[in-house]
Amino acid sequence: MGATLRALRALVLFCGFYLLSLVVLAVAVAVDAAAVTWAPGALAGKVVIVSLLLALPVVRGLFMLRTPEDEGLAGLPVTAADEPRLWELVRELAAATGTRAPETVVLTGDVNASVSERPRLLGLRPGPRRLHLGVPLLTGLTEAQLRAVLAHEYGHFTGGDTRLSALVVRGRAQIARTVGHFHAKADGKEAAERVRQEKAAAKRTAKGKQAKEVDTAGAGFVYRLMAALYTAYAKFYLRATLSTARAQEYAADLAAARITGRDATASALREIPVLDAAHGFYLESYATLGLPARQLPPRGQLFGGFGRMLTARAPELARLRERLPAEPASPYDSHPPIADRVLRVEALPADGRGGETGGPALALLTDPARTLAALEDAVLSDEVRQFARAAEWEQLLDSSMAAGLASLDTPLHRALAACTEDRPTLPALLALIDAGGLWQLAERLPSPAQAPAPGDPAFREAVRPVLRDSLRSMVLAEFSARSLLHWEFSWARPAAVRLPGSASDLVGEAGTEAALHAAVAAALADAPDTAPLRALLPPAPQPA
Repeated sequence: MGATLRALRALVLFCGFYLLSLVVLAVAVAVDAAAVTWAPGALAGKVVIVSLLLALPVVRGLFMLRTPEDEGLAGLPVTAADEPRLWELVRELAAATGTRAPETVVLTGDVNASVSERPRLLGLRPGPRRLHLGVPLLTGLTEAQLRAVLAHEYGHFTGGDTRLSALVVRGRAQIARTVGHFHAKADGKEAAERVRQEKAAAKRTAKGKQAKEVDTAGAGFVYRLMAALYTAYAKFYLRATLSTARAQEYAADLAAARITGRDATASALREIPVLDAAHGFYLESYATLGLPARQLPPRGQLFGGFGRMLTARAPELARLRERLPAEPASPYDSHPPIADRVLRVEALPADGRGGETGGPALALLTDPARTLAALEDAVLSDEVRQFARAAEWEQLLDSSMAAGLASLDTPLHRALAACTEDRPTLPALLALIDAGGLWQLAERLPSPAQAPAPGDPAFREAVRPVLRDSLRSMVLAEFSARSLLHWEFSWARPAAVRLPGSASDLVGEAGTEAALHAAVAAALADAPDTAPLRALLPPAPQPA
């Protein structure tokens, strides 16, 4: 099927959304006419009001005819003067693919490369083009792999896919917006009904009467029914365009292999899911580490630290490359499984270009450090840009852990607060354990799934993991509150705690973690002994 026929099919499916909306409006008009003709005046008025409320989001969807602007892809536009080597590669591959180069290149902070086009005449005529290129890809790919990625994206241009995608994306956006309106209305109705019933229950309780149970199951039912109708069409729409979308990906892979080589293309396909998983881990464990303390990594390191982590964790990444995803991310994912795409490319005849690995793609940038710093300014919100900058990653880790421990709220804290008049502090807990109240306290903890009853001998073993984790955290919080805690930063492994002062004098720095584990275990034994734990703790500050 050619690009024009695919575009026409997408157009027909897109028009189906408007046809569905017109049918809904026609039914609403028919119901209103019947109500006005045969129903009593008060009932007819209510029916008309309800139908108008239902019709509003449908009408709004009908008038959203303009192609949505490019949203959610904040980044750093770079010109040929800014990045001549990168632009040279972009234009070279466009020529090799036989298509027009993009007018704009935007560097982004995600693991993705994509091409977009603002076509005319509902996608049947070409328009301005833009290339979005994720800096994490530049960080993790070689130049040869990046060439394959770009050739793949240009393959969509040669197939006319970017013009087709304008129709597909618009249809998805229209349906999603209309469904969102209905869900928002339903949620509002449910919330209002809950408030009404809770007020009524409070009045009944104040009068000494038994309050009715709050039940909002029927609130917003009609709105949810309408949302379900549009959701069903959305699923049909996605299924109907899915085979075409996946065929486009296979064709673009073949174009990339033809232009940049079989091995470079297969290697790039293997690398992208690995980089995606690694980048998610990096964001969670490193880049956003200081947010609780309102701190950012050193200037330029929000994105720059990713390469350092990739180098340090190379053995883990090598294992990930051998376990490619064999299933799509969702039943409606436009991309086929990576494992299938790699197999198809690797099944192509050898082309003698397997040894052309090239250097790191990040070296294409004129001044990577400057560009990574500028990208931070482009993608971070105004509020986050005001956060303090840590001088080093080690400082960022210490600040983050201190902020987390200062606001500690474990199940053990809550159980302790419920059974003692004292604040839920570590000294209060140790005093309660010495008084023999540990297992009574444990009964107040959330019970693990299928946990034995408190009187059962196996109960203690079931709750010990919760007690152990909470108690260890309370000990660390005590050190942190006195500024005596240090965390050892590492790109290759989780952060390790170092307990200074009395703990280091007692067991030596290398053994503090083992000593802490043993002391916590002794305090939670069947016959609790808090002495080892007290020996690890620093002396309490003396009043002035």
